[in-house]
Amino acid sequence: MPKPPENPDHYDGYRGVTCIEAIRNALTEDEFRGFLWGNVLKYMWRWPKKNGKIDLKKARWLIDRLIELEDEKEATQPPKS
Repeated sequence: MPKPPENPDHYDGYRGVTCIEAIRNALTEDEFRGFLWGNVLKYMWRWPKKNGKIDLKKARWLIDRLIELEDEKEATQPPKS
């Protein structure tokens, strides 16, 4: 069975590190958020004219990564008083 479009085989990593993990490790947290957001914008911009639902799924995958980053950030911050 082929892998979903948001996680194709050509992004499988070397020695267990995926492309997205390597990018995250090479950037600061803010830079990585910007990378994700920029790619969300790209897929949302082009979906009606290029890959349709596939691009929407890619954008959703990236948005889910942004949500995970927000969850991680909230988990490490002290509660607001």
